[in-house]
Amino acid sequence: MRGVILREIGKPVEVSEELTLRRPGPGEVRVRLRAAGVCHSDLSMCEGRLPARLPLVPGHEGAGEVVELGPGATGPPVGTHVILSWIPPCGDCYFCLGGRPNLCVSARATSGAPTLGLGGEPAHAALGVGCFAEETVVDARAAIPIPDDVPFDVAAVVGCAVLTGVGAVVNTARVRPGESVLVIGCGGVGINVIQGARLAAAAPVLAVDPFPGKLETARRFGATHTTTPDGLADAVKELTEGRGFDHAFEVVGRSATIRQAWQATRRGGTTVVVGAGSADDLVSFSAAELFATERRLLGCLYGSGDVRTDFTRLLRLWRAGRLDLDGLITRRITLDDVGDAFTAMGSGDVIRSLVTF
Repeated sequence: MRGVILREIGKPVEVSEELTLRRPGPGEVRVRLRAAGVCHSDLSMCEGRLPARLPLVPGHEGAGEVVELGPGATGPPVGTHVILSWIPPCGDCYFCLGGRPNLCVSARATSGAPTLGLGGEPAHAALGVGCFAEETVVDARAAIPIPDDVPFDVAAVVGCAVLTGVGAVVNTARVRPGESVLVIGCGGVGINVIQGARLAAAAPVLAVDPFPGKLETARRFGATHTTTPDGLADAVKELTEGRGFDHAFEVVGRSATIRQAWQATRRGGTTVVVGAGSADDLVSFSAAELFATERRLLGCLYGSGDVRTDFTRLLRLWRAGRLDLDGLITRRITLDDVGDAFTAMGSGDVIRSLVTF
């Protein structure tokens, strides 16, 4: 089987034709990949900012077709089109029963032996998915059925970028019509935060990014105003009379931009950290500012969503023309081009590269 392999942190990925995939075990399914989005979190794993076991098959944003069921797997049936979820909800734990399935770790914790092999040794699937390969084996609960007429490229980006970004607005922050929104970082997830703000009828919506190309894209997806980071202070004065924004979303995953978002949030407002950051990148807050401003600081994992219902909800919005999923994909590539796609992420011209199989 062909797939992308990372052998050493900080080194370029390579394509191997020697990957092996074990048969699905109890409660698992084998999925033939048809499309996979290239997310910045994949790059972060390859560069060591996010933890990963080696050798690694990156990729966690994918869609495909179920081709085999393991023993005891009751569904989805063979032939079903699915979006892969990198946080499969078990349905029975404290978090799932409490309406927070995005925090479930039970299904991932009970997964069996590594599904992948390379040269007779185990290989590891990124976030339990590893969709930069022709096929993958996942917990059946990680394969979320979708209608057959949904294009695989549209379905793939729903699996991470769209749910994370839109969900941050509608699920985590619960933005109300007319509230002001700041979005720092206009990559694939940030653009979907902006789309979520548009769905929520927020106003104004300020997008911040150092790349002019990304700011132009942000306007196309719903930002009412844009600026580079050095213009943020002036924009706060102009758009909020200096109070700060009702909701500020940090979609970079760095301590410096988290502080920027926090400082641009009004008293009593909400700062939402959407970006996946490093465990050793610490953010400092004084006890006084936490007490005196009554700002809320919220983490956001997977858009605080429920993949069992939110994937379908997002696809309904796409069908209704309320959510632009086709426009998110700015570059279509093959597995051989994944390394170049990682490099292109820094240019500001590519919002989402899509691997097609």
